[in-house]
Parts: sequence; structure tokens; C-alpha cells
Amino acid sequence: MSTLARWARADRGPLYAAVRGPLVRRRRAVPLAVAGVRLTAALHAVHTQPWGYRFVRDAGAVRAADPLWLALLRTPPSLFVPALDLPVWGAPARILPAVGLAELCLGRRRLLALAPAATLAGTLYARLGVRLGPAHAPPGLPAPDRWVVDTGPSAAVVVALAVFLTCRHRAYVTASAVVAALVFEVVLKGNLVGKEHLAVIGAVLVLCAAGEVRQRCSRERVGSGSGAPPIQSWTARLGPAQRRS
Repeated sequence: MSTLARWARADRGPLYAAVRGPLVRRRRAVPLAVAGVRLTAALHAVHTQPWGYRFVRDAGAVRAADPLWLALLRTPPSLFVPALDLPVWGAPARILPAVGLAELCLGRRRLLALAPAATLAGTLYARLGVRLGPAHAPPGLPAPDRWVVDTGPSAAVVVALAVFLTCRHRAYVTASAVVAALVFEVVLKGNLVGKEHLAVIGAVLVLCAAGEVRQRCSRERVGSGSGAPPIQSWTARLGPAQRRS
């Protein structure tokens, strides 16, 4: 086995094992991912119609200039509104693998909680950055960015789910590659979308770190031996005659 193959197996092996089990056991393993692809395709078809452009924008276009209550209301449908800088197949090509893997590894409840929360984190960062202004860069943003439409599944799909899954299953090399690619995008383009991606990465890394700390504390409590001693420790202290009785 080559060095590259061994590296890939060591880095992505746990993630592959986590995906393979549910995929083999269930026939319809990713209904949410399939539904997301269909909804995105339907919204794209409506979006290309003269009468549907305004409807889609009013339903799912999120901007920092909008009132907060309106942004919160538009956040769930914004996950499926097609982005203008992506081709027709761009959004479905991102949704199907990323949401499908998350649905298999995390379950539907965690998926439905993580994806909108990640998009909302990027949206709230845009509002905060515009309020700070360019004088407080790098978190600050120029005033015209408040009118930029934050739409599309990239923040929730490509960033949040990819980074969360790779960190959760300790595929740290893959996670580092994803983060490095997004940092390079910000350096190259410097647009609002890339900066929101970095904000989402920060939020996901904090979430992953909190999960690691909680698991470590749970293991320490279990291994501390607090409470009643194990049965084996009691029997080990008894003599042969006492064990027989």
C-alpha cells in the first residue's frame, strides 16, 4: 500500500465506516438530501421565470440591510435558493453529497439544527461586520456589503457540514484542506461570501471543541470510579471459600 493510500485510509477511515453502516442497513438512507435537491431544482425553475424572480427573492433572499426578524424568517428557505454565481447543477452537486453524508452520520435532527444555525451564523456576522465598518477590519465590512444577497446552500453545506463531519470523525487533514481552500478564496477574492464562510468555520470549530470537552469530561467521570465499586473489585478481595459460599 502506498504512502498516499495509507494516509487517506488513516484520515478518512472513521468517516467511511460511519457512512457505510447506515447506508447498508437502510434502503432510503438520505431522504432529506434528495428532498433538498428537488426543492433547490424547483426554486431554480421558478427563479428563472419572469414572475418567479421576485417571489424567490422575497421568500429566501437574506441581506444585512433587512430587519432581523425578516432575516430569521427567510433563513430556512435561503438554504435552497439558487445562488447567482453558480450554474444550474452547482447547488444540487453540493447538497446531495454533503447533506447525504451528514444525514447518515449525524441523523436528521442534528442535521436540521446544524444547517440553519450555520447559515444564521454567517448572516449575523455580516450584520455585525457592516455595523463595525471597514475601520475595524478584518471583521469589519464596507457599507455596500449590507445590500449583498446572502443566498445559497454554500455556508451550511460546503462549510459547516464538511468541517463538522471531518472534525467529528478526526479527519483533520481533510478538514485542514477545506479550511485552507476557503482562506485562499478570501485572500483571492475578498468578497462577503468568503468572509461569511470563515465566520461559519469559526462557529463550527467552537462547536466541535465544546463537544470534545464534553466527551472528555464524560469519560473522566466514568473512569473516576465514583459511586459503588465494580463487582469484580469486590470479588477480587474475597477468599476462595467466600466466593464458593
